[in-house]
Amino acid sequence: MRTSPDGLPKVLARGLPSACLVTGSEPLLIEESCDLIRHAAREQGFAEREVHFLERGFDWDALLSDANNLSLFATRRLIELKLKGGPDVGGAKHLAELAMRPPPDTLLLVAGELEPRSQKAAWVGEFERHGWLVVGQPVERERLPAWISARLEARGVALEAEAAELLAERVEGNLLAAQQEIERIALLKPGARLDAAATAEIVSDNARYDVFELAAAAMAGQAPRALRILAGLRGEGLEPPLVLWALVNDLRALSRVVQLAARSRSLEDAFRAAQVWSSRQAPLRVALRRLSAPQIEALLLAAARADRVAKGSLRGDAWVEIEGLVARMAGVALAA
Repeated sequence: MRTSPDGLPKVLARGLPSACLVTGSEPLLIEESCDLIRHAAREQGFAEREVHFLERGFDWDALLSDANNLSLFATRRLIELKLKGGPDVGGAKHLAELAMRPPPDTLLLVAGELEPRSQKAAWVGEFERHGWLVVGQPVERERLPAWISARLEARGVALEAEAAELLAERVEGNLLAAQQEIERIALLKPGARLDAAATAEIVSDNARYDVFELAAAAMAGQAPRALRILAGLRGEGLEPPLVLWALVNDLRALSRVVQLAARSRSLEDAFRAAQVWSSRQAPLRVALRRLSAPQIEALLLAAARADRVAKGSLRGDAWVEIEGLVARMAGVALAA
């Protein structure tokens, strides 16, 4: 059976399968679905839990031997296998066999991100045929305000449409950040009805939103301020990928606007088509007067390099790379 994170509570009410694969491209939705399954498993007497990470060189023989040996202390077990990308050929074969013939008195829960192409693999199909396949689809930008509003409404907080749009702009592309803000607002304003001004006041109190001030300052050409904010973020222990996410978010928006402006009658039409709303436009308009399309693409390439350094696939200092990127975004000419 195939279902979605939204449909999972309903199917859980019917009982648990022997094997379940939870995947998609949104870590938040994957983890929330796994939490629901774990809770249901505890309720149904799965008292023992094992967790294994499917990495290169994983010992499948040891897992299969252990899985087929019943515990002396618990009659029902939850075995979790955490994916890091698609499995190799041998791993895919073992996963397919486990889906078709799971160990006795065991709930097998396989979870992790898979690209859309990998979701069509034969071993994934075995989970759909013999157990459950839970696939979380990305929350697209146009759906994000409603998604945020619905989650806050479930926690007793009502958002006006403009407030939901403002929050969506802040967290676009980062569902984990969206959920953190939902939980924060629900904690600070239980039972409230919030307009855009009240929502802006809440999120402005959060130091994490300095990443948006950083991107805005860089786009506006305010180099000293942007570099000062960057130093503060580093001092607060913020991780480089989150800083890069905010910078790339604005660079991609700027690139979309440039491309659309070449085909649109007006810049306003280009901003509207690119879904860059009025609250974000001012610094981007300043940047458009300073940056050409090739320069924007060069900045995106520099951001990609900084991301590889941050993730360890290139040698270097991620903060040095980000500092150079911010300076160039703000119009500072750096030596080659």
